[in-house]
Amino acid sequence: MSQSVKKVTTRTLQRMKKKKEPIAMITAYDFPTAKIADKAGADMILVGDSLGMVVLGYESTIPVTLEDMIHHTKAVTRGTKRAMVIADLPFMIAHLSKDEVLRASARLLQVAGAYGVKLEGGSEVCANVKALTTAGIPVVAHLGLTPQSVNQLGGYLIQGKDEKSAKHLIAEAKRLQEAGAIALVLECVPEELAQVITDSLYIPVIGIGAGRFCDGQVLVYHDILQFGGDFTPSFVKTYASVGKAMAEGVQAYIQDVKQHRFPEENHVTHLSQETVAAVYGTSEGN
Repeated sequence: MSQSVKKVTTRTLQRMKKKKEPIAMITAYDFPTAKIADKAGADMILVGDSLGMVVLGYESTIPVTLEDMIHHTKAVTRGTKRAMVIADLPFMIAHLSKDEVLRASARLLQVAGAYGVKLEGGSEVCANVKALTTAGIPVVAHLGLTPQSVNQLGGYLIQGKDEKSAKHLIAEAKRLQEAGAIALVLECVPEELAQVITDSLYIPVIGIGAGRFCDGQVLVYHDILQFGGDFTPSFVKTYASVGKAMAEGVQAYIQDVKQHRFPEENHVTHLSQETVAAVYGTSEGN
């Protein structure tokens, strides 16, 4: 009988922050990537709406729908035993009415099996963060560069670079914590600002392009493995060139088919001579 796996919970994250044990978070969008990430020891798996660009081929996260998120989250939770699975609320949902946000989030937990949801924004979403928390739905907040607001922000730019915007982000982080968020993703802000925010909050801060002093880090699975993308952000470290190996393997297969090198003898099965004779009315070779 196999030993039960102890799942990562909100209390686990709080304990890790207190002990200054780094939290490893990674995105996943399907069963095999989730299985690999979970077995490798990821503490948190984010089913990000970045799947819009990484998996679905969109130019941004904006076209991603709730049904897309449910579909991919279901696959990820089937491949996960230990890690906490957090699913993104897609574009605009976090800004809808309390009832609509609750319904969408409930589906991500009930239908897709997520532990909690992540939503982008500050003060404008605090009421919904509080409503979700009151309903028992864990919420991970997201500040800094918020991809769903990329058009309003004017592009994928570093946030909080001046005194006014830096102080605003600090205040917003505290408001989200007060509203009940269990953690905060902080994206593309200067390292010094990220450190101030991390030190000022009692909930874990997970950085992406936010320097070395956050409580944890998150990166996109396909970025760290160089798989399928043409652009690598400056804050990403490459750990393997899986995409290159895959392309070479597929090209080799196609060439083998074209040159009649595949299948080979060891890839096929044969009928017995008796069956050949019965089927064709002749013995093999005649």
